[in-house]
Amino acid sequence: MQRTIRTEHKLLTNDWTSDVQTLETAIRGLGAKQTLTNDCRVVLFEVAHDGDLHVNVTHSHETKSVRGWAGPGSVPEGFVNNRTFGDVTASRIASHIRDMVFAERV
Repeated sequence: MQRTIRTEHKLLTNDWTSDVQTLETAIRGLGAKQTLTNDCRVVLFEVAHDGDLHVNVTHSHETKSVRGWAGPGSVPEGFVNNRTFGDVTASRIASHIRDMVFAERV
């Protein structure tokens, strides 16, 4: 069965627009580089009065913990982990997201 990575973003400002475009491109390419064992959805978003980029990664099946990520929380779609990023390059953020996307299933 083909597993998928879906992305979406919910930005309130233009502060992260360029980085999010870069990240979504990188995330879409992840499945071609490594085999997915767990469907997942990556949401990149901002919170009012907070300059950080927030990232939720939701898997259909629970995963082992990944350093730096909070969670998992149980949601109707599966299990969600969250992390925030401040003054970090898009390539570094992409690396952290990749680690979470490919986290080992429990």
